[in-house]
Amino acid sequence: MSSRKSDERSTTRTPAAPSFAASGADVIVVRSTKLPAKVLEAGKKLKLIVRAGSGVDNIDVAAASRLGILVTNCPGMNAAAVAELTLGLMIALDRRIADNVIDLRAHKWNKKEYSKHALGLKGRTLGIIGAGKIGSEVARRASAFDMNVLYFHMGHTRKLVDFPNCRRAEVDELLRNSDFVTVHVPGGSGTSRLLDAERIAMMKPGACLINTSRGDVVDEDALIVALREKRIRAAGVDVYAKEPPADGTTIDSPMCDLSNVYGTHHIGASTEQAQMAVAEETVRIVASYRATGKAPNCINLQQRTSADWLLIVRMSNKPGSLAHILNHLAEVGVNVEEMDHVIYDGGRAACAHIHIDKSPGDEALARMRSHDCILGLEMAPVE
Repeated sequence: MSSRKSDERSTTRTPAAPSFAASGADVIVVRSTKLPAKVLEAGKKLKLIVRAGSGVDNIDVAAASRLGILVTNCPGMNAAAVAELTLGLMIALDRRIADNVIDLRAHKWNKKEYSKHALGLKGRTLGIIGAGKIGSEVARRASAFDMNVLYFHMGHTRKLVDFPNCRRAEVDELLRNSDFVTVHVPGGSGTSRLLDAERIAMMKPGACLINTSRGDVVDEDALIVALREKRIRAAGVDVYAKEPPADGTTIDSPMCDLSNVYGTHHIGASTEQAQMAVAEETVRIVASYRATGKAPNCINLQQRTSADWLLIVRMSNKPGSLAHILNHLAEVGVNVEEMDHVIYDGGRAACAHIHIDKSPGDEALARMRSHDCILGLEMAPVE
């Protein structure tokens, strides 16, 4: 099995399809490089894509699913690193640390200015939009600062039960009542401009917004207006609407010109600990796939079969037994949605559980049972 690791420097460039096809890769490991449909279609042997990170928005997952290519990622491996940067930005904004440093390096002493206006974190309310692995790590650290936490999670069951100072809230309530708001949701069409002009306007006048997730989650133009008009106090950002490639040397963004923006260079996951954890998880995924044909953390397989019927077939463990069943299903236009096949002790008999999309009918079932290799056959509706 061969693998190919993408060049991180080609963040905004698409690999040439002929070169990719010529590689004959079974597995590709990618970070920021975009993998559109035409690239996936060129990989005739491609079976697995591993995103060495927590998101998959640079991969055309729909095209991969259509082509029968597994897509996996490494969720949670960089959660602590992103949470650390989030808290760092919060403290830096509140105490204006960067401005302090700039003045000190210019030999300016301005204690009177920098002694004013800091809120302090203790007892303040932190709103966390997205209470997954990263959001949970942020909540853990906020608890150490004696902060009250409101959280919104896009799923239905997530509860930060480990932290008694956390309460679930809808986005609008969270925005209206938080002194600091931090965003930790995946990118994509479902979260694009989740914080639009209307929602940014709901924030408290003295609040700070932190975005270390994806640039398109926040309406950047609306945020810029709110910051210029001092409708919110400040913003800490690690991601931008239009980012340069990893080897770029300049960025063209109005965010750079705002004194109440503290920006970092998309470094949320860039700690040695996080990178090693991601690398180890990537190796684990590839090794597991090679050994079992199954990929941990796969995001484009149905979590629950859509089949309506289950066939339970006990048969002799010899060539042709399972093929006999599958051939009869194909003859009547029945599709197999999911299947397992296990062997009994001694190796003389086997059992297959076959999830199918519709009933094959009594006549086809009778033909399946008629073969001497079939020891028993039952069919039941899927509950």
